[in-house]
Amino acid sequence: MTNIFTRMKESVVSDLHHMMDQKEQKNPIAALNHYLRQSEQEKEKVRKLLERQYKLKDEFLKEYQLAQDLADKRLKQANIAERAGETEMYEFAIREHQEYQARAERMKASRDEAVAELDTLEQKYENMKHKLKDMHLRRMELMGRENIARANSQMNRVIGETADKPFSKFAEMERYIEGLEYKVNSAYYRSTFDQKIANLEKEMNDKEEV
Repeated sequence: MTNIFTRMKESVVSDLHHMMDQKEQKNPIAALNHYLRQSEQEKEKVRKLLERQYKLKDEFLKEYQLAQDLADKRLKQANIAERAGETEMYEFAIREHQEYQARAERMKASRDEAVAELDTLEQKYENMKHKLKDMHLRRMELMGRENIARANSQMNRVIGETADKPFSKFAEMERYIEGLEYKVNSAYYRSTFDQKIANLEKEMNDKEEV
């Protein structure tokens, strides 16, 4: 059963990676934005760990101070009981002192460890913030370059589509004028034909009379 669930999980993860690869090929900036969001989420997790570590450090300090105060108190009480000859009270106070002192030392060690881990986390967190900032700046640079590339591609496509249009438009106008000229000339010829025939007939009659 475990193997089935494992294979199902691996299959789903594989499909997700495949989808991300396709998305990256189609829109690399969108994929980069996705990765940046994931990185921001990781940074937020580290920030919360830092906050928790600060609280732990303060709690360890608080517990250390409390245990140390009780250890000092029991030691002082043990000295008083010893001077008074109260053996049973002395032994109780000494046992309590030892337990509180051991707790105080343990809390001090835990606090020192928490401080050391806190320093490491702070360094990693600062490094993560610097890297994320650099990634955001690089994304801006890539977006600028992508915009230029898209603009150039769009202009080249438009220019390529209209490169021959001025000449084709000129040829179209020329054909239109020729057609219009033919129509006007034809109309003019038809409209003056009768007059021309009448003039020609008159000239012929005049010659015959002479």
